[in-house]
Amino acid sequence: MFPILGRKDEATMSDRIINDEALDVIFREARTRNGWEPRDVSRTLIQAVYDLTKWGPTSANCSPARFVFVMSKEAKERLKPHLLPGNVEKTMASPCCVIIAYDMAFYEKLPQLFPHADAKSWFAGNDALIEETAMRNGSLQGAYLIIAARALGLDCGPMSGFDKDGVDKAFFAGTTFKANFLCNIGYGTDEKLHPRGPRLAFGEACQIV
Repeated sequence: MFPILGRKDEATMSDRIINDEALDVIFREARTRNGWEPRDVSRTLIQAVYDLTKWGPTSANCSPARFVFVMSKEAKERLKPHLLPGNVEKTMASPCCVIIAYDMAFYEKLPQLFPHADAKSWFAGNDALIEETAMRNGSLQGAYLIIAARALGLDCGPMSGFDKDGVDKAFFAGTTFKANFLCNIGYGTDEKLHPRGPRLAFGEACQIV
């Protein structure tokens, strides 16, 4: 519950806050899943997840994330050799593993995405800024994908245990895309569910200055 609700200066915003049940689904009771029900995730649902994800904010609306939804047996076999051993079984069992990547040529789309300024010129030729911007904002979009998937009834199992160069060669050869992290999505079970890890308290992680 929100202890601040009811204060005169914030009560007017209460009609815009989603309810506790929704917050539980997205955050408080959501878990990183390692086991999966043998249920497919439909193309329609995958598109719905993206159609929510895309609205999350990025710097200059640059939207550098690129998502590959690995679902077919053939695609999973291409991915399998590049997974760390502890991630193989759960990834092969999940109905879908998303490769969250970022496009190093994202700035080419800025005339479309940020038309009111010459934002493309901010990045062209500046490799360090391109990498920093793509990685940061692509990671944000990966987090939005997790939130969107949970909001639409899916469970998630994000992970970074994989050979990035191997995935890039297997899925992104000849492109300007680079893999960032992976996320299994589907309908999770309690199989191999670890005890919930603690989180830092507000005072340990935050300052108000």
